[in-house]
Amino acid sequence: MSFYYCLDNPPAENLRELLSPKTDSQLEAMARKAQELSLKNFGKTITLYTPLYLANYCDNQCLYCGFNTQNDIPRKKLNPQELKQEAEFIAKTGLKHILILSGESRTLTPLSYIKDCLKILRPLFSSISIEIYPLTESEYRELIAEGVDGLTIYQETYDQEIYKKLHPRGPKQDYRFRLDTPQRAAQAGMRTINIGALLGLAPWPKEALWLLSHARYLQDKYPEVEVSISLPRLQPQFNNFTATDEVSDRDIVRLITAARIFMPRLGITLSTREKPALRDNLIGLGITKMSAGSTTAVGGRTQSDPFIKNSIQFEISDKRDIAEIKKTILEKGYEPVLKDWIGVL
Repeated sequence: MSFYYCLDNPPAENLRELLSPKTDSQLEAMARKAQELSLKNFGKTITLYTPLYLANYCDNQCLYCGFNTQNDIPRKKLNPQELKQEAEFIAKTGLKHILILSGESRTLTPLSYIKDCLKILRPLFSSISIEIYPLTESEYRELIAEGVDGLTIYQETYDQEIYKKLHPRGPKQDYRFRLDTPQRAAQAGMRTINIGALLGLAPWPKEALWLLSHARYLQDKYPEVEVSISLPRLQPQFNNFTATDEVSDRDIVRLITAARIFMPRLGITLSTREKPALRDNLIGLGITKMSAGSTTAVGGRTQSDPFIKNSIQFEISDKRDIAEIKKTILEKGYEPVLKDWIGVL
């Protein structure tokens, strides 16, 4: 059985209550409880990682994404020399966890290209996660053998009707195949799995219900896997697609604290989509992992091609470098963790 068959079953009532606007008056109490549970299960640590964009080719027409195949933006993928420059730039910061992204084009960034990239990256980083097109279970096994230990995959929206409208063409139209992707990765032996919904595409309380129910399903079915969630809010990108359902800072706080109370051992990731002040204030409320020194452009750290500024996937809000974010975490009384896993070389 896959999570698809759980969609007709209502999530736990206590989770509905935690996410309800009626909890506004209880938000402070929820925050205290979330902090207590986070300290108990994770201590005063924040793991840092950074995204590394290999390519921006895509076969999908996602209406909300800057990489939409119909968008007239410059496209490229890093060659071995460019990738090595980008990777060494990151490695010099001391960061040992990276997330590699490729856009979703099996033709222009095939599995063989991903494997070639991993051969360059593996000696420099202890943990390599992927955010690429969905794969089969056997393909995930191939990448795990090449050094990948983590998967990030966003369902974007759990509402099937909205999903259909937002993905008019391309392989991403297959809602079911994407929904079952984390399970295929878990069965293949992936160490960490991070799922998410892009907040702003549909009413966020409903999205949160299904996202957290999906995370609970994975955590219960695959207890050996470290399950986490991301809570990205829609940000400006090339075609200026705007959010249809606004998600306030207060909503984000309620979602994070509810997630921690509902799943005490759940990893919660916060990206540089959010503004520095909000990210800083959320430390201690349940966040376990944060991105740092981010760019959403291919070769955005080391390449000087004029096309780079016009080829981003979306705008980031927190543009501080890794040293600045480490300093802030320390000032909050927490420890920034740059490495917490040693993969098999």
